[in-house]
Amino acid sequence: MQAEYAIIGGTGVYDPALLENAERHEIETPYGTAQLTIGTYAGRRVAFMPRHGYTHSVAPHKINYRANIKALQQIGVHTVLATAAVGSLKEDHKPGDLLLVDDFLDMTKSRPTTFYEGAPEGVVHIDLSDAYCGRTRSHLLETAQSQGIAINNGGVYVCTEGPRFETPAEIRLYSAWGGAVVGMTSVPEVVLAKEAEMCYATVAMITNYCTGISPHPLTHAEVIETMRDNVQKIRELFFHAIERGFGERTCACPHAVAELGSL
Repeated sequence: MQAEYAIIGGTGVYDPALLENAERHEIETPYGTAQLTIGTYAGRRVAFMPRHGYTHSVAPHKINYRANIKALQQIGVHTVLATAAVGSLKEDHKPGDLLLVDDFLDMTKSRPTTFYEGAPEGVVHIDLSDAYCGRTRSHLLETAQSQGIAINNGGVYVCTEGPRFETPAEIRLYSAWGGAVVGMTSVPEVVLAKEAEMCYATVAMITNYCTGISPHPLTHAEVIETMRDNVQKIRELFFHAIERGFGERTCACPHAVAELGSL
């Protein structure tokens, strides 16, 4: 029960027909149980993890991020491709656009954000100067270009606690701070993946403008339609990227903790 790659996202991203010999598993970790599906695509072992559960029943602030990432580490995953539905803070980032996230602002309040909370694991101060692996992002960008998939290269993901949406005052603040999109799931997932020495990248699916950004907000039906179109594009992007292979891991991710040591 091993895998090289993992896709984290909504159940819509996963198409059972794409993976050969797909099987569901429950992985026990020190932090709880994680659910995932493992199969083969283009000769590569791929795990799909439904972030909110297979029935989308887990709120963003209740997701067991540590169990999810630890489970992927236990089965040998070295590269994680994540999706995230987001609102846009910029008029030129429109609903239906994809954005390759390159940094984040953490506005969460109650989520465990590390595997290293003292003895026996020790304490580690992880370097997040390249939180979303630059090498992995470059590969996704090249794949998108080769497949004719339009994608915004770079943008700051503002991660809020949820499950509520943001106030107009919060949106004005996040815009002033340089945020590009707002979502509820990238943190602590990206941090834990770095501590697990994985290469991690997020493609954000813009479903709507944040409050106050556009005078014409989308209807719920339009949001659902936008999500459906985005999911198809991301599925194509991720699986083509996996088929091409990501090459040698020349980035710092494989040594993110080893080079720091524990305090």
